[in-house]
Amino acid sequence: MAKKKPKKNIKHTTSDAGLKKLTSQEGTTQRQENNMVLLATAALVVAVFVVPLTTEVSASGFSHHKHLALKMDEALLTVKNDLDTEMVVSWMSQRCYQCLYQKLGVVPAGSSPGQPSSVDFAVGTQHEITLQLNSTLVSMELCKVPFHFGEHGNYSLWVQNLNNSSEVKCSVSTDADPVNSYLPILVAFLIFAGLGLVFLIGRKILGLGAVRSLVLRIGGSMETERLINSELGSPRMVPPVTDNILPSPLSPSKRLRSLDTFRGISLIIMVFVNYGGGRYWFFKHEAWNGLTVADLVFPWFVFIMGTSIALSINSMLRAGTARLSLLRKVVWRSMQLFFIGVFIITPNYCQGPLSWNNLRIPGVLQRLSWSYLLVACLDLLVARGHVDLLTTDAWWAPGLDILLYWPAWLCVLLLEVIWLCLTFLLPVPDCPTGYLGPGGIGDMGLYANCTGGAAGFIDRWLLGEKHIYQTPTSRVIYGTHMPYDPEGVLGSINSVLMAFLGLQAGKIILHYRDLPKSIMSRFLIWGLFLGIISATLTKCSTNQGFIPVNKNLWSLSYVTTLACFAFVLLVLVYYTVDVKKWWSGAPFYYPGMNSILVYVGHEVFADYFPFRWRMANSQSHTEHLIQNLVATSCWVLISYVLYRKKIFWKI
Repeated sequence: MAKKKPKKNIKHTTSDAGLKKLTSQEGTTQRQENNMVLLATAALVVAVFVVPLTTEVSASGFSHHKHLALKMDEALLTVKNDLDTEMVVSWMSQRCYQCLYQKLGVVPAGSSPGQPSSVDFAVGTQHEITLQLNSTLVSMELCKVPFHFGEHGNYSLWVQNLNNSSEVKCSVSTDADPVNSYLPILVAFLIFAGLGLVFLIGRKILGLGAVRSLVLRIGGSMETERLINSELGSPRMVPPVTDNILPSPLSPSKRLRSLDTFRGISLIIMVFVNYGGGRYWFFKHEAWNGLTVADLVFPWFVFIMGTSIALSINSMLRAGTARLSLLRKVVWRSMQLFFIGVFIITPNYCQGPLSWNNLRIPGVLQRLSWSYLLVACLDLLVARGHVDLLTTDAWWAPGLDILLYWPAWLCVLLLEVIWLCLTFLLPVPDCPTGYLGPGGIGDMGLYANCTGGAAGFIDRWLLGEKHIYQTPTSRVIYGTHMPYDPEGVLGSINSVLMAFLGLQAGKIILHYRDLPKSIMSRFLIWGLFLGIISATLTKCSTNQGFIPVNKNLWSLSYVTTLACFAFVLLVLVYYTVDVKKWWSGAPFYYPGMNSILVYVGHEVFADYFPFRWRMANSQSHTEHLIQNLVATSCWVLISYVLYRKKIFWKI
C-alpha cells in the first residue's frame, strides 16, 4: 500500500553510538441564589449541546495492522525502517524520572534500499516521550527521538542511512494533524465565565436607583420592594448552622462565609476529579513527584477543617461547655468519620457484599478522622475561651497567636521529628534507607519492590498488603506492582501538620477578628514563610530536592507547599467575601455548608444516574467532561436545595 506523503518535517536527530545514561453574603439574597442555580443549570445545558465533540486518547501498544483503533490519549506512529538491520523500538515518558526504557516493538529490516519495512504503534499523548531505536544485530543505539505526540494524530518515524553512509538519520513527520483535545475545557470555561459576567452585569444594572424605581412601579407592591431591597441591599449574615464537624464557630453576626466558601471550593474540585475530571491527565493525581489540580484539594480540605476546629472549640468554650464534654464529642465524631470511611465509602457493594479479606483500612475519611482527633485534642489542651481579654501591651503580643499555644506546637514538631526519623532512618528490607522513590522502573529499575520506602513498608507490615490500596498512581508511568496507600499510616502524621496549620489560621481569626488587615497580612506572612520552606526542601525542582513534593507520601514539602497555597487562597476568598462583600460565595458556599453529606453522597451514588450513564463513545474526552460536569453540578444543586430547606448533616 502506498504511503501518504509526509506533510511536514517535525524532528530530526542523528545517532550517537552506545547507550547513554537516562535523565530524563450569605449577604446575597434569595433571588441571587436562585440566579446562581439557574446560571449553573443553563451553563450545564449549553455545555452539553454546544461544546464541540472531539475524539481523544496512555500506555502504548503495537500492532501490524495499518489502521489501529486509537483509544483516548493515543496517536498512531508508523515506524519505517530503511536499514538492512532489524530494530527494537523502546519508549520512556518525560514524566518518568530516571526510568528504564520500555519495549514498544520490533521493526524488521527493509527489504531493499528505497523499500522500507513499516510497523504501526499506538503511542501515548499525555506527555512528551522519548523513543529509542536499537539495532538487534549488535545491540547498539541507532538514535533517540524526543517528541510530544498529539491525540489521534498520525505520524511517521523514518529511519534511514544518511547519504549512503553508516550514519543513521531519524526524523518524525506528521501525516495527519491531531485533534485539539483541550477545546472542550476552553469552551466550558468560556460558557461559565460568560454567564458569570452576564450575572454580574445584570446585578449592577438592577442596583441602579432608576432601574429599582422602574421595577417598583411595574411590581406595584411592598413585596416587590422587599424583594429588591433584600436582593441588592447590604449583605447580611444569616443565622449560623451547625458545622459538619463541630458546632458553629462564631456568633450570627461574625460567622465567616469565606470559610464555608473555601471548603466548598475544595470539595467541588474534589468531587469533579473523583468523578474523572474529563479524563484529562492534569485532573488526575500525579504519578509520583509533582503536583496536578487533583493533588491540591484534599490538603485544602484538611486545612480548612483545622480552621473550623479553632473557631468551633472557642465558641463552645465561650458558651461554657466543659472540656471533658467536648473531648467526648471529638472522640465520638472521629469514630463516626472513621467507620463511615471504612464501611460505607471504601467497599463497592455493587460488586458484592463486604469482604474482610481485602477490606481497605486507610482512606480519605479515615485520614480526616485521625487528623481531626489529634488536632482537636491538642486545641482542647491549650484553647482559651476569651482571647479578647488577653493583653496586647507586652512586647511579645505580636506573636500571641503562637506563643499562647506553645505546648501544642511542641507536640506537632515532635510528630514531625518522628516522621523524619521513620522516613529517613528506618531500615527497609532490600531497599536503601531513606528511599522516597516509586520503585518499579524508576531509579533504573534497581528498587522495583521499594515503592514508597518506609511509608509503604510500614503499611504493608502493620495493615497487610491486602488491606491497603492496590492500584497506586505510580502504576501508570512507573509500572509498579507493589500495593501502596496514599492515605497510609506514616503520611497521616503530616496530615496532622496540615490541619494544625489550618488551626493556626483559625487562631489568627480569633485574635484579630475585628482587624481584617491584620488577618490578611498574617495569612500572607505565613504563606511566604511556608513557601520559603518548600523552596528550600525541594530546591525549586520536581525531583532534585531534599524532600520532593509528593502527594502519595504526603511529604513535608507537599504539606508546606499546599499550606502556602491555602493561606494565599484564603486571603483572596476572605477579602472578596467577608471584607469587601463583592461575592456571596455562591455556588461553592452551599456544598461547603454540607460537606460531609456531599462527599459521602458523591462516593455512594457515583454509579447511579444522573451521576453516570453509558456513553456513546467512552474514548472521548468531551463525553467524559460533560458527564463529570453534570454529576458535579448535580451535587451543587442538591446542596443548594438542602440549604434552602435548612437540612444539614452533622456528625
